[in-house]
Amino acid sequence: MVADYHIDKRRIFITGLSAGGAMTAAMLANYPELFAAGAIIAGLPFGVAGTLREALYEMHHSTARPPEELGDLVRRATLHTGPWPRLSVWHGSADRTVHPANADEIVKQWLDLHQLPPAPMSQGVVDGYPREVWWNADGETVVESYTITDMAHGTPLGIADNDQRYGTGGAFLIEAGISSSFHIAKFFGLTSWIRERKAPPAESPSAKLIPPVAPATPMQNVAKMMRPAKPIEAPAEQVVEPPPAPLHAAPPLQQAAPRRRVINMTAAINRVLVAAGLRKQA
Repeated sequence: MVADYHIDKRRIFITGLSAGGAMTAAMLANYPELFAAGAIIAGLPFGVAGTLREALYEMHHSTARPPEELGDLVRRATLHTGPWPRLSVWHGSADRTVHPANADEIVKQWLDLHQLPPAPMSQGVVDGYPREVWWNADGETVVESYTITDMAHGTPLGIADNDQRYGTGGAFLIEAGISSSFHIAKFFGLTSWIRERKAPPAESPSAKLIPPVAPATPMQNVAKMMRPAKPIEAPAEQVVEPPPAPLHAAPPLQQAAPRRRVINMTAAINRVLVAAGLRKQA
């Protein structure tokens, strides 16, 4: 896939639920150079079971082991000497299929690989659920753990930060008020597009040749223009008195009364409607 579709090798991730979570741990342990990060939902630590009976036992009981022992299980699976993938761990506190203590063992295993202390560097609440965080010397979050209080075995669903819902409730897909899919994608660094603002469209070269158009008149103003409070009258023409006529001159012509301009209301209304964009220019 990387060769055929030119995929960025630094942006390959893996996630899984239950047996898929155990497979995620196995893939990260055996091929750490391939994956940038992973997410385990209700899974098992790598290497704690080698048979079906051992796997069933660990699912229901989860044996507590020292961090170094858990880390060695991974180190013995590969010759990898580079940086280890980042990991997000999710587990319901009421899970009766895979004991919730397995989440603690997974965290211990990967903290040992990253050489981080057992105590979380940050603790907080996300969408009503506790989250613990560990970061490396560069300040990058490399291990995080979510405990979904009172949730059974499954993947938690809910509304994400962008008010969108990812996933539909069903078998092992549990409405919990938190979207693990969104937060895992955020942990992987795949959600930046949600907050990116679209660039304004480029101005067409022809737009510079077209003069700006005045905005349309609001309808309430149109109504006032169509029904003015006072009749519109043209100002009276100014009358200039002629100079006194000389003696024996013919009597001056009688000055005509000032004429009033007649307003064509139909034409005025048409102009208003055209200006408001409600009627095309005839």
